Amino acid sequence: MFSLIGQAAGTFVVTNVDDVVLLAVFFGRATTRGDVVRVVVGQYLGFAAILAVSVAGALGVGLLPERVLPYLGLLPLSLGLYLGWQLWRERGDVDDEPADLAPAVWAVAAVTFANGGDNLGVYVPVFAAVGTSGLVVYVLVFLALVAVSCVLGRYVATRAVIARALARWGHLVLPVVLIAIGVLILLEGGGLAG
Repeated sequence: MFSLIGQAAGTFVVTNVDDVVLLAVFFGRATTRGDVVRVVVGQYLGFAAILAVSVAGALGVGLLPERVLPYLGLLPLSLGLYLGWQLWRERGDVDDEPADLAPAVWAVAAVTFANGGDNLGVYVPVFAAVGTSGLVVYVLVFLALVAVSCVLGRYVATRAVIARALARWGHLVLPVVLIAIGVLILLEGGGLAG
């Protein structure tokens, strides 16, 4: 049992290291307790969607054909372009406050799902190989580690140096990071190959 928990934890860490950085950017834009809760709820919803598709795939229900996965990059790309456009549109405002770019639940969930699209290629065969009881262990470990990822992301975002940088530049960083993630997902999956 403990080796299965260790394998599940190792699989999660290897496939979700990039989430801590992404969460730090989202948490850096969270200015209220409600914003923080929205980031956490969005992270859980997005990851739950990844798990649902992975479990369904492991049980033999191919919900998303492999050729569709790269196009999940369109979600963060679109959101990043929208946020960038919103910043550009408000660039002439007289107040010094940046546009309110506190993350919405749906935005965090969509980016989490899109960013984790490549995880499906790992999770589906692993889930299929571990059987039903192993699958339950993996899902429980993964859901517990999502909380750890959120805590780490929040910790990184609240370090004095990082927090100052995110407060000053975070409104610019978030759209750039989202666009970069979207393009990387599209490129790595061959979505932009003609």
